[in-house]
Amino acid sequence: MATQRITTTELGKLLNSTDQPIYVLDDEFVVVFLNRACRRWLQGSAEGLLGVRCRYHTNPATSGWEATAARLCPPPGVLLGKEVTATVSAAGDDGSIKRRTARFLPLGIDAEDTIGTLAVLAGEDLAEDVESDATADVEKTPDELHNRMERFRSDAAGRYRADQLVGESPAIELARKQVELAAMSDVSALIVGPPGSGRMHTASAIHYGGDSRLTGGLIPLACLLLGEELIYSTVKALASGGSSGEPRGGLQRGSLLLSEADRIPPQVQADLAATISAKSFPLRLLATAETSLVELAKSGKYSEKLSQVLSTLTIELPPLSARRQDIPALAQMFLEEANTQGMRQLGGFLPEALDRLDAHPWQGNIDELAEVVAEAHGVAEGSLVELDDLPRRIHMAAEATAHPPRVEEKIVLDEFLARVESELIARAMKTAKGNKAQAARLLGMTRPRLYRRLMQLGM
Repeated sequence: MATQRITTTELGKLLNSTDQPIYVLDDEFVVVFLNRACRRWLQGSAEGLLGVRCRYHTNPATSGWEATAARLCPPPGVLLGKEVTATVSAAGDDGSIKRRTARFLPLGIDAEDTIGTLAVLAGEDLAEDVESDATADVEKTPDELHNRMERFRSDAAGRYRADQLVGESPAIELARKQVELAAMSDVSALIVGPPGSGRMHTASAIHYGGDSRLTGGLIPLACLLLGEELIYSTVKALASGGSSGEPRGGLQRGSLLLSEADRIPPQVQADLAATISAKSFPLRLLATAETSLVELAKSGKYSEKLSQVLSTLTIELPPLSARRQDIPALAQMFLEEANTQGMRQLGGFLPEALDRLDAHPWQGNIDELAEVVAEAHGVAEGSLVELDDLPRRIHMAAEATAHPPRVEEKIVLDEFLARVESELIARAMKTAKGNKAQAARLLGMTRPRLYRRLMQLGM
């Protein structure tokens, strides 16, 4: 009996007949097929997904079909020719996120011959309390970190764009709550933290995060770069926009961001405080600083009035070295952001690479971590970042920590000479068997002088 050939149309009918959601990606993760069950789960015809490339990331700024495709993207490790199980998600009718477990089956004999990926979803959505609780694990797999980032960014970051505040450290949890409070209120907020800790990003999250009245733009003013006259004249010009006398809370307005507010010249601080504290000032006040303005005012180094105006709510961002438990999640976030920039797709980090990142001093804080991850993403050849993919400066810092430079011993000349003299006298006395006259002759000095030195040296 001749073997019956199955046409492409018949294969599609066969896959459409199952109630299990199924979709197919080509070798570049482009969506080429979705069965009826998958389209129903995505709640739409999903025809717009066909031809869209899946990228492995959770960036909340992505929208439309690209965002839907990102939620369906398998871990890049599937390209190694092995079956992978992971969690995929889709947006519900009410704006919630629903999730299912998916099996990703590579289509091909081996990794070199993979022509695509078949995704088969479980029959039921995951309950919220069944999701992987990665927060209690010391070691987190790339898939767990990816799922945590997706949940975090669809929640807090989706509302307040505070994605760089991802993490479980107490200081970051407090900062997130303060950002939420600041975003939903009208009070001035000061973000304090070391350079590279995400101060400007946090200020942006506050401005764009909540209050619907703040429909204007975010106006940054670099206080470190501008002189006193330019700072004051700019603020004065902005103040003229609220000269109508309408109360601050009733205006459709933007925010003024005083970057490096602790570097505002002393000569202009008092006048600046008077201008921005006026009821007619049309902008919401945000500021960043490396040091608390209130503490500077207490020490007499800053205007007390200006510190009070800018510090109604103070948000403290810790250095990265003080929140090391957040490094895996931050590194995963930056890696997935790099995935959105090109063809290269990586799934995460090997444990030894994360260990090396954890041990680094991170003097440049989050900004330095973002640079390191971007460089590693650019050179990695596998689906995960390996230890050797990290920049050389990371390895050099580790070697320097393991082999610290020897501290040069300070030599005090008088003490050194006294020790040498004591040693020579002791040798002479031993050779002379305690005879001071003979020891003096051996040392080339008189007996009275030797006796005085023995007394002075406590010998």
